[in-house]
Amino acid sequence: MKEEDFNDLILDILSYCNENEWIEFKENNSHPQEIGEYLSALSNSACFHKKKFGYLVFGIENETKEIVGTKLNLLKKVGNEELENWLSHLLDPRIDFEIIEGKFKENKLIVFKVDSARLRPVKFKGNSFIRVGSYKKKLQEHPEKERKLWEIINHGIFEEGIALENISEGKILELLDYPNYFSLMKLELPQNREAIIEKFLEEKLILKLEGKYSITNLGAILFAKNLDNFSRLSRKKIRVIFYDSPNRIGKTKEKEHNKGYGILFKEIIEYILDQLPSNEVIEKVFREKKEIYPEIAIRELLANMLIHQDFMEKGTGPMVEFFSNRVEFTNPGEPLISPTRFIDHAPQSRNERLASFMRRINICEERGSGIDKVIYAVEFYQLPAPEFITEGNFMKVILYAHKEFKDMTREDRVRACYQHCSLKYVSRDFMTNKTLRERFKLRDEEYVKVSKVIRDCIESELIKQDSSKRYVPFWA
Repeated sequence: MKEEDFNDLILDILSYCNENEWIEFKENNSHPQEIGEYLSALSNSACFHKKKFGYLVFGIENETKEIVGTKLNLLKKVGNEELENWLSHLLDPRIDFEIIEGKFKENKLIVFKVDSARLRPVKFKGNSFIRVGSYKKKLQEHPEKERKLWEIINHGIFEEGIALENISEGKILELLDYPNYFSLMKLELPQNREAIIEKFLEEKLILKLEGKYSITNLGAILFAKNLDNFSRLSRKKIRVIFYDSPNRIGKTKEKEHNKGYGILFKEIIEYILDQLPSNEVIEKVFREKKEIYPEIAIRELLANMLIHQDFMEKGTGPMVEFFSNRVEFTNPGEPLISPTRFIDHAPQSRNERLASFMRRINICEERGSGIDKVIYAVEFYQLPAPEFITEGNFMKVILYAHKEFKDMTREDRVRACYQHCSLKYVSRDFMTNKTLRERFKLRDEEYVKVSKVIRDCIESELIKQDSSKRYVPFWA
């Protein structure tokens, strides 16, 4: 941070009256546990008071606000870890915080600038803290504050957050790909800057506050020319990795795509399809190329990965990995509904405004139809059923390459049976032994094999028979 910007930051912090709960001044207290608890308390308090950031400032005397400087050592390790890393992985969720060091009136100051809590109250080592007046307290000791904090959090929206603040109109046009926005929206490109800015304000891709412009998270994540220009979103770039084996030992190609999702989506689909091998099949007298994986499945799973990710998870972003026998789509954040209900359940998204915008520019399909289309395409291509896995704070979808029925595991077959039964049910139809045979491409005389799969699926409590002895999913 430039010296003049650091001075402006300190002056802005000092301009607040003494009685506030999202700013704390210290001199040299450098106990790591205390710092972690304050980051939790200040993040939660900033949310409580509807501020974007909380500040822990070292080098200013708390009572008098006298600038005294600090001897805080940021290189000090906690165990074998650097302080910043240690703090980061003990905060839950892993919110963004920035450590800013500079001089103010010839005194060394250090500022911990922490994002306001968004998805849930921020914990440190399993405990949530909050400021009550000038004191740091455990949140559970103040149930009224906890209740109100949850109310505020539940109305918080990632897309409304600020990705970059206090910039000029010219800088906006430099950072955001406005020609692509107008092209995707099928609008004529205005001939003057004012009309472009007005449209971006209307879409809430940018904001104007007190005469200064800011780019919102929505504007940056969709239309950034380069996400590296937005420090809080740079780790949300899409990584695509190709391996020449079924494991991660032999990596053949990796590319990190740094554009905003709106302007990148078509390009990345084309990139993926160009890299994928295809099978040559003969239809009558013509040779045709047939993709290993259906394009619509790649497209829908990529879109879902982007839309449903948890942007609050620090240090990680969406990733697509192609192995010799499968594709894995991984995004940060647990799903809001159980993976077993993806086919029938009304969609729920953390990022509804992002999802809505991506539907408007035809990046994803109509609400709730994406996973259905994936399952339809997978069955048409005679592929094993995709697998939906939650792993800690991650969601992973695995799309498998073709397997013959004899090569499928019991889990493969049961998963395919459940998805087929669910798809039939939401289509106002019912699975039978015959429809499942067709799904597995088995002959009529192989009905016994399919009967065993159905029994296994019933034993796994994924399907059942209704009062009319028809097969239906367990939730029907």
